[in-house]
Amino acid sequence: MGLVDRLTTDMKQAMRAKDRTRLSVIRMIKTSLQNESIKHGRSLSEDDALAVLNRELKQRKDSLQEFEKAGRQDLADEVSKEIAIVQSYMPEQLSEDDIQSIIDETISEVGAQSKADMGKVMKAVMPKVKGRADGSLVNRLVRSKLN
Repeated sequence: MGLVDRLTTDMKQAMRAKDRTRLSVIRMIKTSLQNESIKHGRSLSEDDALAVLNRELKQRKDSLQEFEKAGRQDLADEVSKEIAIVQSYMPEQLSEDDIQSIIDETISEVGAQSKADMGKVMKAVMPKVKGRADGSLVNRLVRSKLN
């Protein structure tokens, strides 16, 4: 079952269950996917859909940080629920150990030796972990390996 089909099915279930938060998030995701499809002028590939989900997740994580900084726990709780819903549509995330092994493998592939090679390593690692690992975590792990 494709992502859009799964979203449609889950949207119907959320309507029946009167789950407003879940319904709202699913509608936002579907709208973002539809807008991206219109922008590209074609139906989206799995990678394109994954990029849209990552963008939605990042927006919510940024909002969560801002709400927590401002002391708005009520809004932070709501955004936390939304993050959990968006994450349920993402592929399973890699563990830190898996990411470490991918980074080690990539460092040896590109022959990186110092911090100056960080760009080469990141450029090679990110396609391997796309959608399955947070970019900031990957960046931090690469940086620690190259120090």
